[in-house]
Amino acid sequence: MKALILAAGYATRLRPLTESIPKQLLPVGGRPMVDWILDKVREADVEEIHLVTNHRFAADFERWAPADVTVHDDGTTSNDDRLGAIGDIQFVGIDDDLLAIAGDNLFEYSLRDYVEFWRTKEGASCVAVHDVGDPELAKQYGVVDVDEEGRIVSFVEKPEDPPTTLCATATYVFPRAHVRLVDTYLADGNSPDQPGNFVAWLQAREPVYAYRFDGDWWDIGDHAQLLEADNLMRRRASLPERAEYSPQT
Repeated sequence: MKALILAAGYATRLRPLTESIPKQLLPVGGRPMVDWILDKVREADVEEIHLVTNHRFAADFERWAPADVTVHDDGTTSNDDRLGAIGDIQFVGIDDDLLAIAGDNLFEYSLRDYVEFWRTKEGASCVAVHDVGDPELAKQYGVVDVDEEGRIVSFVEKPEDPPTTLCATATYVFPRAHVRLVDTYLADGNSPDQPGNFVAWLQAREPVYAYRFDGDWWDIGDHAQLLEADNLMRRRASLPERAEYSPQT
């Protein structure tokens, strides 16, 4: 299995912070956001770790990257010509079982446990899901419904009337056979953005299971979410909290 951290977006909702710093390298709790994710990925004992970014910030990630991370520059330079998360999976071209994770997706659960769960579902894909407990909040995410065995039977992005409050988080495990279906999905003219769109398409054709987790989870999309996550991690690191977010550690 190989891991791919998706970090090629332009984080327009976090401007002006992200005009000069990629969102995934913004400090949270005194260290780059992506470092927390990398800690989790290493626990999963993957064979290789890859990160895909855009041309605008490729040099920043190259300077950041530890020796065990391979950085891929997808060649895009703005939000208008971005490949999208699924397009970036195709661009990197990993032909193996794949752990794909958004670079702004912070969580507490173990990726090792997640991968072990996935291995019990031979030939299937898995999506990490979290019950947000609030239908209004669920409207902001991809909402899943599952059968008695935990297999996903529906997946709807940002529904007006969520059937459940069980929401997909941006952490996916795909077997090699399903990774190869990315080409089919894109060739059929489907959206290259948001991995959830691929999962919605996939679950109608192949088995996809939900991995439920507890504990904190942050989808860092705006300034309020960034400040909340930063202060929580700062408390854990015995750092003083801040009333306003700053990229200075």
